[in-house]
Amino acid sequence: MELNTTVYSGGVSLEAAEPLSWSNVALAASLLGVNVIISSILRLKLETQIVVAGVRCFVQLSLLGLILERVFATESVLGGLAALEVSEWTAKRTVKGMFWITFTAIFGSAISVGLIGSMFAMNFDPPYTASKFIPTMGMLFGNTMVGVSLGMDSVLVSVDTRRDIVECMLCYGASRWETVWPIAVDAARTAMVPSITSMGITGLISIPGMMSGQILGGADVMDAA
Repeated sequence: MELNTTVYSGGVSLEAAEPLSWSNVALAASLLGVNVIISSILRLKLETQIVVAGVRCFVQLSLLGLILERVFATESVLGGLAALEVSEWTAKRTVKGMFWITFTAIFGSAISVGLIGSMFAMNFDPPYTASKFIPTMGMLFGNTMVGVSLGMDSVLVSVDTRRDIVECMLCYGASRWETVWPIAVDAARTAMVPSITSMGITGLISIPGMMSGQILGGADVMDAA
């Protein structure tokens, strides 16, 4: 099969990779079996969750690919918004209104950062161009969901384990904000750990996903960085 060649601005050429077949997908998916075996040996009871997560990942990515082909062709803000996926995560502890709290935190922060970054940091014109805005928002939603999930879980666990201290402070006249301030600080620190760790190792140990995709797509290495 004839391969196309892309020339970088630095003069380095890159041959386009051959398209993947279903056998490649099956081989990659079979590696989940290793995790299932390890979970069974160690009695982690995660076998069902691993299999379900793997199947969901395959189905969701397949549907996403089919949808984005049409969405990218529209290049419209409506198409971009239509392709956004709203994910609900399940926690062991929940409170009334928790879904809308997490939804507002995730959606509001990701959209704000995405629009500002698209307009001023990456110079997208218009900033909501589907082919550029959706991949950017996908990464922001993923990172935001991790932080919000960790923060919410930390708050709920701390309030539950420190129930006696919380009730005592309230009985002695402390306001709700004064009572939960130490808990909120610990939760914020916990939520920021993944992002801070990721920034600290980026470029030294790991390569960002967007940079890897641009390099594999034939973009200039310095532009991708």
